Amino acid sequence: MASFYEWQLAILVFICVGFLGLQRLLTGPAGAARHDAHEETSAGRKAASKLSRQYLLVYGLAMGADWLQGPYIYSVYKEQHGLTERLVALLFVLGFFTAGASAPAVGVWADQFGRKRMCMLFCVTYASACAIIQISYLPLLFLGRFLGGFSTAVLFSCFDSWLVSSANHLSLSSDNLATIFGHATLVNSITATLAGVASDKLVGYTRLYSSPFLASGVLLLVNLLVIRYTWAENYGGPGTSVRELLNVKRLSDAWKVVRNDVRLIALGFVQTCFEGSMYLFVFIWVPFLQEVAEPENALPLGYIFSAFMLSMTFGALFYNAIISFWITAPTSEVTSHDRTVTLHAKLSSAVCVAGALAFVVSVQSDDGHRRFWAFCAFEACVGVYYPVQGMLRGLLVPDEHRATLSSLFRVPLNVFVVVSLMTGVESARHFVLSASALLLLVAAFVTATVFHARARGPPMATLREQ
Repeated sequence: MASFYEWQLAILVFICVGFLGLQRLLTGPAGAARHDAHEETSAGRKAASKLSRQYLLVYGLAMGADWLQGPYIYSVYKEQHGLTERLVALLFVLGFFTAGASAPAVGVWADQFGRKRMCMLFCVTYASACAIIQISYLPLLFLGRFLGGFSTAVLFSCFDSWLVSSANHLSLSSDNLATIFGHATLVNSITATLAGVASDKLVGYTRLYSSPFLASGVLLLVNLLVIRYTWAENYGGPGTSVRELLNVKRLSDAWKVVRNDVRLIALGFVQTCFEGSMYLFVFIWVPFLQEVAEPENALPLGYIFSAFMLSMTFGALFYNAIISFWITAPTSEVTSHDRTVTLHAKLSSAVCVAGALAFVVSVQSDDGHRRFWAFCAFEACVGVYYPVQGMLRGLLVPDEHRATLSSLFRVPLNVFVVVSLMTGVESARHFVLSASALLLLVAAFVTATVFHARARGPPMATLREQ
């Protein structure tokens, strides 16, 4: 059993390396020339390169710490601590509920008190959750999930908000930002692949499913120091009151921005459907593969997880290839903005359709290997989705409400996941994946319809200047 998945991992490594080499061969000289045509000054190139290094190092450490926990988050609760699957589901629910409930406050705090401070707080709270999960005491396990949920809300709203605000402050082009987002997904995928193999080795050496969490805590403490000494602080709009922990007026202003541009509503809907399906997949994939596996052979979860992450790496490489071919001679600012939004809207629809097809194949098949490859296809869609979604937020969301809106978008996402988990997904896995496929198709249709109708709409990220 293990040998099959090890071979699949090697095949995926070969595919990714081959695709990367082909991409560089085909786009190297011409792509470099087009890239140079977009760069205005040597100082601009240096600024973009420095920002990319600052962000990718921190982002890689943060995501590496998160991915170390991925393969065995289910097993540590069910196998090591001996909890029932229902209790495991409740722990997942608590994490998602906390992430959803704290999302508006996280966005407001980040805009008011600084994105850098919130990212440092993430390192502290997530490291604490990694320490708590070592203790087989149910109330503490619930506390750890609470801290983990809060940390997740920070991770997926404050880090990219810091990047986009820093890029705007440096007056970097949308092409530079797209490149950084693409590289971030690539770094995320490679880090996750290495984390999967490392977690498998740690569990094999220590015989404890919780050992990867200790390694994750160490990475988080290192990242805390990196953020402290390499990042500059940035904030949201001026004039907010730091006396209010949850600024209702700021939330109201952010919601008005969403209502004024239907594309933002579509963006939030796609995030709910795609990321909600992804988080349900995180809970389902282990038992879904186990139900068709040979009982006498334990699945090598670390290698399977690494294969998923390499698939995501392929998706990130595919996105970077599209961006490399897309960059052409300079156009007017408005035209360039519209073309970039249209491209990313089309990619958003495409990954939703492809993800839906992958889920359909996995549900229709009783073969474990076919399910494995269908899940790899879905992870490749995830590799394209994240830079696409990040780029659309960067182009459409105004800077003064960036972290607030990023957090607000996660509220319906977490509600969707909580409700799904509370209905007992462990007893209806096929239905959950089928429903997720349907939702992804609806999301693709909504995106295609809304962005086609508003293809020439005003860039919301520039309304603050009017």
